Amino acid sequence: MSKIIIAALLASAAAAPAFAQDTASGPTFTGAHVEALGGWDRLQANNGHDDGVLYGVGAGYDIQRGGAVIGIEGEATDSTQKERVGALTEHASRDLYAGARVGVVVGGTNLLYAKAGYTNARYGVSGTGTDTFAHGNLDGVRVGAGVEHALGSRAFVKAEYRYSNYEQGVTRNQVVGGIGLRF
Repeated sequence: MSKIIIAALLASAAAAPAFAQDTASGPTFTGAHVEALGGWDRLQANNGHDDGVLYGVGAGYDIQRGGAVIGIEGEATDSTQKERVGALTEHASRDLYAGARVGVVVGGTNLLYAKAGYTNARYGVSGTGTDTFAHGNLDGVRVGAGVEHALGSRAFVKAEYRYSNYEQGVTRNQVVGGIGLRF
């Protein structure tokens, strides 16, 4: 799994020059942005865990004042995570997030940030050969930290780690990469 994530991040980095913009005025971390997200997803529940691939989209709005940046953001993601435990299969699906981030600009083109907010994940358990099926939405809190690198005046790539803690003892660890545009 880690080889897939590393390959995806390297492919994103190799494609990044195609998104580069004119930097004569320098990059800014102010404005609306949209991004494509992908990475590693580990769901832990019922004393077990399983890994999957996370994919989705995000959007937000940031305001830069000097070297400080504050912003709001939202995401809709999904996951390939699925774990078989005996006759049951646990699986995670869509995850919605709304939160805020604060950061500091380093070296003119890098934003180091921390984030926190509300997350709601769909989680289910189904049985094979039976009518067993339970699913529901789990509310939780997400915290994380990351770095965003401006490729020019509008395009950026980012990498972040985040931890989500949901109801009923379900947790999630994720390492996510993204590529996006600022408007």
